[in-house]
Amino acid sequence: MIEVSGLTKAYGPRVALDDVSFTVQKGEIVGFLGPNGAGKTTTMRILTGYIPATAGVAKVAGFDVFDEPYAVRERVGYLPETPPLYPELSVGDYLQFCAELRGVPRARRAGRIGETMERVGLRGWEGRLLGSLSKGYRQRVGFAQAILHDPPVLILDEPTSGLDPAQVAGIRELVLSLAGSHTVILSTHILSEVEALCPRALVIHRGRLVAQGTLDELRALAPGGAWTYVEVRGIEGPQLGRLPGVRVVEPLGEVQGWAAWRVRAEGDPREMLAARAQAGEFSLRALERRAPSLEEAFIGVVGREGAAA
Repeated sequence: MIEVSGLTKAYGPRVALDDVSFTVQKGEIVGFLGPNGAGKTTTMRILTGYIPATAGVAKVAGFDVFDEPYAVRERVGYLPETPPLYPELSVGDYLQFCAELRGVPRARRAGRIGETMERVGLRGWEGRLLGSLSKGYRQRVGFAQAILHDPPVLILDEPTSGLDPAQVAGIRELVLSLAGSHTVILSTHILSEVEALCPRALVIHRGRLVAQGTLDELRALAPGGAWTYVEVRGIEGPQLGRLPGVRVVEPLGEVQGWAAWRVRAEGDPREMLAARAQAGEFSLRALERRAPSLEEAFIGVVGREGAAA
């Protein structure tokens, strides 16, 4: 549904996108993950026809963004980080205006506006001025204008930026309700957003696509791989580190008087640790195999400098 090949965007000597290639299949929700300034918004603006690329090919729903921009715009709903609202208009008037711009047939406009407002939780808000709405409700109106013409592709740029937890939950429910019937690419630098919404993600850093795959595939890129969480008494870190196969032992503090450790070993050390505890070498309260977090993988891919950006 979205095909990008060799996409490059330069502003004079500064390269904002450098040979980016990826695909998004029909019905997928894909996260577009990266630090601030990585090139996420630039990519989305190119896909929506807002700005041209310097080089490369981008297709949406089979149409070339550069050769057939109007066909692409008919099939795309775009929610920028700050929705393009007119504060002096009411919610109803604004959506009527958007329906006209989007070519929704006159006979279907009232029904389509009502359906869309119901879907995004705006039923009964027709008369409210946009300028009086909270940021969360402005985002809902932004969603409404993006899906009003029922596009097959939705491009969402930082859809929960600046929202409180309750508002974030509402926006996430909206996004999840679109899965399957719409193809969604969602830009964010919030890792929990990707974990909550996206089975697959793309990672961009300094204008280059540095990783892509399912979340499990991305977690596998974390330095050190899987590790074992243990809570013990009667043994110190250096002693744990000298057990067979153990390579690294990292302290995680105390949990109700038990020392918690992150153990990295050759293979899975749980059977060995359990046997040693059963033999009375130390007391063992918790033993759990854990996969790397998405945060660990992200830092491993983009580096700590990029993760803090």
